[in-house]
Amino acid sequence: MPELPEVETTLRGIEPHLLHQRIATVTVREPRLRWPVPAEVSRAGGQQCLGLARRGKYLLLKLEKGGLLIHLGMSGSLRVLEQPESPQKHDHFDIELKNGACLRFNDPRRFGAFLWVEGDMESHELLRDLGPEPLSADFTAQYLYQRSRNRRVAIKNFIMNGHVVVGVGNIYASESLFMAGIHPQRAAGRISLQRYAGLVAAIRDVLGRAIRQGGTTLRDYVNSKGAPGYFAQELLVYERAGKSCFQCGGPVRQKVIGQRSSYYCPACQK
Repeated sequence: MPELPEVETTLRGIEPHLLHQRIATVTVREPRLRWPVPAEVSRAGGQQCLGLARRGKYLLLKLEKGGLLIHLGMSGSLRVLEQPESPQKHDHFDIELKNGACLRFNDPRRFGAFLWVEGDMESHELLRDLGPEPLSADFTAQYLYQRSRNRRVAIKNFIMNGHVVVGVGNIYASESLFMAGIHPQRAAGRISLQRYAGLVAAIRDVLGRAIRQGGTTLRDYVNSKGAPGYFAQELLVYERAGKSCFQCGGPVRQKVIGQRSSYYCPACQK
């Protein structure tokens, strides 16, 4: 599933092609996505793209009046086409620009989203209750420490909760907890402020490196140019069950926590 680094990579790839460009038309070939694509998306036609942003795993296209909200779902990708290409089976919508370029959305599993938003986009019901961005100044050790008091939930589930912090998906949670030396099942409320400082630093480091590598491609994800992300080559524990820990040499373990496969080193993470 595309997570924060993949969505941020997509944003940086499409922004130079869309910013200050005028949309000609919006063509929806398959409206049956995670939520039905509303007919109102056609209002984007004729409008200029004034800005692009990311909030969590959502992409925001801010227009002169209203805007478009896009989510890549589990297998979605956005590509910029400089020249016309015939749509393929899973190419569900196009945002065609006046200059002839096209932003095309492909999603085999149809779990992505394409929505029209009136007014302030940050106030949309899908965005307004989200936690802070992990690379922002609002995401601090003190913040996590205070939010976690008296919480028995496993720390891995805690940092994957979008109401606590956005964008720390399964891969990046496992990697960050390994770097911080924290066992993924440890109760969030039993972690000290000092250890949270290490975890915040690890999350920032892991996400920053993933963004620089263009995200992580394990199965489906490709960027706006159709290329995979290369952070998979730097993974320390994720999908390395049974292999030697890079730190201590012991075996990496796998365990299902919160219905998600988690990878950790029992010797290095306490």
